[in-house]
Amino acid sequence: MTSALSRAKAEHVSDGLGDRDRSPLVLGCDSLFTMDGRTVGKPSGPSEAVARIRGMRGGEGVLRTGHHLIDSATGTTASGVEATTVRFGPMTDTEVDAYVATGEPLRVAGSFTLDGRSAPFVDGVDGDHTNVVGLSLPLLRRLLAELDRSVTDIWTSP
Repeated sequence: MTSALSRAKAEHVSDGLGDRDRSPLVLGCDSLFTMDGRTVGKPSGPSEAVARIRGMRGGEGVLRTGHHLIDSATGTTASGVEATTVRFGPMTDTEVDAYVATGEPLRVAGSFTLDGRSAPFVDGVDGDHTNVVGLSLPLLRRLLAELDRSVTDIWTSP
């Protein structure tokens, strides 16, 4: 599922670019979170986020992020999915309510972030931590290599 969503995002952006605005590389990413056999994206609203986060306390799940890279100069593409296990610590009901009130969990798959306000409640990850942020840098490097590019090709000069 994440592969199809990331591909659709990248193709939508690439197709919408005019010749003058064309970027040599277009990357689309999308994430889904699976816990206890249930796969979810972004919550539909605050009440769903509260219920979801309360159910995650003390447990673990897997965040999968699909990546689809298009080289618009050649028309070639590369895709992959990265999976990272996320372990959650305890959160009181008051902490859950305060976190949801920030609005942050309403914008992200699984209702949590590793680089935001929920980070103190993530006890650890097994796998690529950048994947949980939304872009697996090691996977990006491998996808670039599939397109005969190096990660250094996307660095900007100082």
